[in-house]
Amino acid sequence: MDAVRAFLVAREPKVLLLLQPPFDRSAQEPGYIKGYIPGVRENGGQYTHAALWVVMALARLGSGDEAVELFHMLNPINHSRSPADADRYKTEPYVIAGDVYARPPHAGRGGWSWYTGSAGWMYRAGLDSILGLRRRGSTFALDPCIPSSWPGYQIVWTLLDTRYEITVSNPARRSRGVASATLDGALVNADAIPLAIDGRTHRVQLELGDQSKSRLVS
Repeated sequence: MDAVRAFLVAREPKVLLLLQPPFDRSAQEPGYIKGYIPGVRENGGQYTHAALWVVMALARLGSGDEAVELFHMLNPINHSRSPADADRYKTEPYVIAGDVYARPPHAGRGGWSWYTGSAGWMYRAGLDSILGLRRRGSTFALDPCIPSSWPGYQIVWTLLDTRYEITVSNPARRSRGVASATLDGALVNADAIPLAIDGRTHRVQLELGDQSKSRLVS
């Protein structure tokens, strides 16, 4: 991950490179990716699948501030905040591009848009890895990894005719660690919250903090 930070994060054009340097006039033959010009798609551009896996890895490591920084950098809406940004990106800001070019004169230009595979990974990076909501059969888990500056957030989760209203508070300004979790007022284990499809509205409250408290509940 230190190598990713040192060589692959390009903040000015808002891209996260697949590899660096790209293949060009060299003896190495990596396969079809050398058919792309340097800095395009898999040949040293941003390949959005892999870029989102970096976000997920950072969240797994507990680096909430950095994970969300890179998530925002990959968010297509942030490539069109100004007319100059939009002119550089040249791609729809409301869908995911599978790749973004990395080298001048096209650095920051979106490639193959409406890329559903990368869109699925971005959904999972945001919901599973950052907000921490994961379904596990008859239970679900809440294990957020968020920026320490966030005071909290809410999720409204609808499954068929059942509604879960989830409130996460962060009074200690932590990136990770569950101090307590309740379901409809009763203490529960945040790693295995009971899931019922019963047509009712259930309220889950989670507080970030010292993890030792939550592990006392089985």
